[in-house]
Order: sequence, then structure tokens, then C-alpha cells
Amino acid sequence: SSHPALAQDDDDFDMFEEEFSEKAVPIADPLEPINRLMFNLNDFLYKAAIKPVAQGYKKVTPKPARISVRNFFGNLTAPIRYVNCVLQGKLNEANRELERFATNSTVGILGLFDPAQEKFGLDPTDEDLGQTLGAHGIGNGLYIVWPLLGPSTVRDSLGRFGDRMFYPVTYMVDSPNALVAIAVARTTNSYSFRIKDYDALLSDAIDPYAVIRNTYIQYRNQQINE
Repeated sequence: SSHPALAQDDDDFDMFEEEFSEKAVPIADPLEPINRLMFNLNDFLYKAAIKPVAQGYKKVTPKPARISVRNFFGNLTAPIRYVNCVLQGKLNEANRELERFATNSTVGILGLFDPAQEKFGLDPTDEDLGQTLGAHGIGNGLYIVWPLLGPSTVRDSLGRFGDRMFYPVTYMVDSPNALVAIAVARTTNSYSFRIKDYDALLSDAIDPYAVIRNTYIQYRNQQINE
């Protein structure tokens, strides 16, 4: 949900609100030559296409409308967060996600608005299957950089695939082209809030690939430990 070199599918990847050191984090990276190639491809696609499109979209779309789109997709991913809260034994958080989904799907007009948080103080959780696997002792495995999807690990890649089972859009849309269009719309909207993040993170980096790898692993480790 930010630059492809950083991206995750959901809009919860706000790594730039946290501070991470550039200290190396232990992670197996035997695929580094291929990963660097994918990193460079993602970087090129971001600068050549994704960033300009997001900038144009931001200019013509009022911020309240973009926030509503973000809220809508965030509400659709509530089942993913609910299931993973349950799998981690976080029952209070699971109940909160259920309340949020019910409130925002009705009072919030299909999730376009977030009265659950704004009026009732029900903050969203931030759980996915990769975190659930990590919480149950499954390690990262190899580091992987996917085209467009960005950094991941074997564990997080399996988690991403598993989370799709609880994403309503998977069952609501049966056309591959429609699924791609929805993904592009969601991604473009998400990028419109974070256009400057990537450049800021890598502005002084000697090895951008290593910075992204370290930051990603630190971020995911922090999520699992919380």
C-alpha cells in the first residue's frame, strides 16, 4: 500500500509513522540477486507509472473522497483482521473488529465513513495471517521481493495467500479483469496519501535495497511482538 518496494495489500502498512534504525536485521536472503532485480523493477514502475498516476489522482480527487475510498476498502478487510484476532486469541480485539464492521457497514454507509472510530472510539486492529503464523512461532523463512507487491518472506507470502480466503471481494467478483481494476483503484488511492514516503525513506540511503529489507523485517517483527 505504499511504494511497490514497500507495498502490502492493506492500508495498514504505515511504517513511516514509526522510527526504525538502519541496523541490519537477521534475515536469510539467498535470492538476493533476483530480489534486487525485482526491487529495481518495482522502483522503475513506481517512478514511471504509479507515482505519476497517484499524483494526478490526488490533484483531481478531493481528500474527503479519497478518505472515503480508503475507509471502504478498510472495512472490506475487517473479516481478515477478525479471523486473525481470533486465531491469536485476542478475543477483545476480535469483538472490537466485529463491532466496527457492523457499525461502519450500516451507520457508516457500507464503510465509506468510520463512525466506529470517530464517534464510538473503536480503533481498528492491525492483524493478518503472517502475524498469526509468526505469533505461533513460525519464522520468516527466506526474504522475497515480489513484482509490484514488494517485500515479503515465505511466511508472509503464505499469509497473504491465506488472507485472500477471508477477503469478500474474492467471492463478490469473478472476473479477473474486474479484480485487477479493483486492486489498481485501491492501490492508487492508497498511494495518494503516501507519495513522499518512499523518497523520504531512501533520500540518503547508500543501499536502498538493504534499507527496505531491514525496515520491512523490523516492521513485521514489531507487529508480531505487539
